[in-house]
Amino acid sequence: MTFKEKVADLLNTALEERPSLFLIDLSIGSGNKIMVTLDGDNGVNLQDCIDISRAIEHNLDREEEDFSLEVASGGAASPLKMPRQFKKNLGRTLSVKTATDQIEAEITDANDDFIVLEWKAREPKQIGKGKETVQKRLELPYQDIKEAVVVIKF
Repeated sequence: MTFKEKVADLLNTALEERPSLFLIDLSIGSGNKIMVTLDGDNGVNLQDCIDISRAIEHNLDREEEDFSLEVASGGAASPLKMPRQFKKNLGRTLSVKTATDQIEAEITDANDDFIVLEWKAREPKQIGKGKETVQKRLELPYQDIKEAVVVIKF
């Protein structure tokens, strides 16, 4: 078993014990620098990071192979990458980039294949001069999303 496989196995075991947490990214860089990025259905707190870190660190032998370990949450401004992240952010405003557009809209639904965005837009009237406010709705497949970030409003 390679070092990376061993780390991934320990991480998966630790996450199985905490079903509300899920992995966003695992990378092992030069010098065995392990970077684990987590998210959770109810967020990620410091104790979650400590528990996952201990589950990995206490089961690796530094005498066998030296390493450094960092476990962190994705952060508020991090792009959403997984369907589970989109589902946990239902009702929030997202800024979504596609190949052709930049959309800021509320995410009203998400499943394993696509998200649904809804927003109001000002468009020219069908008849006459001026503009009118219309409700827009878009089903956007995950493969069409280049980047999606939660818009934080104060």
